Amino acid sequence: MSFTLTRPASSADPVRDAVVTGRRTRILALPEARWAAAALVLFLSALLVHLLGAPWWAWGPLYALTYVAGGWEPGWEGLKALKDRTLDVDLLMVVAALGAAAIGQVLDGALLIVIFATSGALEAFATARTADSVRGLLDLAPATAARLGDGGAEETVPTARLRVGDVILVRPGERVGADGRVLDGASEVDQATITGEPLPVTKEQGDEVFAGTLNGTGALRVAVERDAADSVIARIVAMVEEASGTKAPTQLFIEKVEQRYSIGMVAATLALFILPLAFGADLQPTLLRAMTFMIVASPCAVVLATMPPLLSAIANAGRHGVLIKSAVVMERLGQIDAVALDKTGTLTEGTPRVTDIRPLAAPGLTTDTLLTLAAAAEHPSEHPLARAVTDAARTRGLALPAVRDFVSTPGTGVTATVDGRTVAVGSPARLLDGRPDEGAAELAAHLEEDGRTAVLVVLDGTPVGALGIADRLRTDARDTVTRLTALTGCTPVLVTGDNPRAAARLGAEAGIGDVRAGLLPQDKVRAVKEMEGAGRKVLVVGDGVNDAPALAAAHTGVAMGRAGSDLALETADAVVVRDELATIPTAVALSRRCRRLVAQNLVIAAVFITGLVIWDLTGTLPLPLGVAGHEGSTVIVGLNGLRLLRDAAWTRARNDW
Repeated sequence: MSFTLTRPASSADPVRDAVVTGRRTRILALPEARWAAAALVLFLSALLVHLLGAPWWAWGPLYALTYVAGGWEPGWEGLKALKDRTLDVDLLMVVAALGAAAIGQVLDGALLIVIFATSGALEAFATARTADSVRGLLDLAPATAARLGDGGAEETVPTARLRVGDVILVRPGERVGADGRVLDGASEVDQATITGEPLPVTKEQGDEVFAGTLNGTGALRVAVERDAADSVIARIVAMVEEASGTKAPTQLFIEKVEQRYSIGMVAATLALFILPLAFGADLQPTLLRAMTFMIVASPCAVVLATMPPLLSAIANAGRHGVLIKSAVVMERLGQIDAVALDKTGTLTEGTPRVTDIRPLAAPGLTTDTLLTLAAAAEHPSEHPLARAVTDAARTRGLALPAVRDFVSTPGTGVTATVDGRTVAVGSPARLLDGRPDEGAAELAAHLEEDGRTAVLVVLDGTPVGALGIADRLRTDARDTVTRLTALTGCTPVLVTGDNPRAAARLGAEAGIGDVRAGLLPQDKVRAVKEMEGAGRKVLVVGDGVNDAPALAAAHTGVAMGRAGSDLALETADAVVVRDELATIPTAVALSRRCRRLVAQNLVIAAVFITGLVIWDLTGTLPLPLGVAGHEGSTVIVGLNGLRLLRDAAWTRARNDW
């Protein structure tokens, strides 16, 4: 028995090949379901003719066709497995049915085949629906895009044929065909499906857009920056499908035990058949009891106890923007009992913002005037702090005057002529350069003590004020820390390379008391190993290159995907694609629910197998009832695991703390 997700075959139409349709799989589209339906129809026909008292030659062929329709596929797969010296429990079911027919229990054997085939069809259907939920993500991306040629000629092409450097036109109301960057045009783009942002985001020249996001009222010309196979949506699907091919330790252990158990079960079946015959027992009841024992003792339910829950949880997490790279990770994620969080780009948005505008009293400038001078001087600069200043002016609706003689000095700041006056913006220590200006120095020191980066503004050689710039805490950071604390029993640790004052301020805002600042990458690894040395299983969350060693050293590593470095994304065990920090405790809670559900399934399987075996050994268990009990337990554990595929499971996990 297997439970894996697979890609559907491509259609012949090249345009349709660019995207997999998201229609839900119909049960009769599956060959297992069609064969099971054929076996059921043949069985009911044979049973009707049999009960009407027709001669054997009327109902016998119908029963024989029932055996063929329902048993040929599992029998063939079982023989192939036997060729590889692997004992498949499916083959044992077919052998049991043939054994029942051999002693005259043709109807009971046919019933076994029908129930077994129906059970296999339900398992295949559940697997297909799990795959549907993953592949449905691909529906977000359009099948075609309007590619612009060198002369501006427009050509409709499958998105799969777009290459890096191509230019596409995205009209109002269309979905973006590829990950890329806006060349010209302006519009509001709804990208909630990728980033989780609830409101449309304004996109202008130079802004990044994602395949599958919905364009608003403007037209955009977009330069393709990633091939279709490397887009964010494609990475989600590929990583979830890759995860479905892995096996968790519990599953590997069960498969290891399964072979020994199956061999032992066959030996016990032979003993139940041979020993009573040696003591004079009748052939027919002895063989029937042995066949019934082999059916009810088969570990089908045990085999299906683990992978359906794990794969369902992986697919559910993928739909909500958390890529779990393997079944091993999904199982381990629920074991964590300590968390270490990076600061910049993880707890914070990773984008500096102006938090304070402080004009000095003597020059008499207003806050808007001070910000206008600073933003005008910084406007030509590409430095992150310069962008923060100009963004603050744009937010306030300030008009920036033209500048001349712009000069940027690394480590110091910028100088420019604004309305005929010289404006310098930059480091207080460098711009003051030992000059006695206690007011400016005190203001800068006060901002830095509050955890801000101080930027001094000097007008014609005289300091006129300072700006405080800081990275802003994510809106869901405090709630995430609270939930992780409740899930693990201890408050997360903040590990950062930032200065202690800024780290302490942000830690206090997020509700974190244990703040470890000024850390190099090796220091972060040392902190993680120290926690693990105390018996903790540590979850590390980060996004930068400097976080990669700690992500690799941790019990489980999670990378923030939107701004995360490639190294961090490759090293981490899971990736938060939509950059929603709050999804991390939900994924942990979902993993724990998954582990509990696996335990439930194992208990259900053990109870059914034990009860039916005891009944068969100590009493007389009818073969049809044994078949119904065995296959019923298999279906129950399979469907129980698939409960984690529903959106309601994610909602419950989000509230489970």
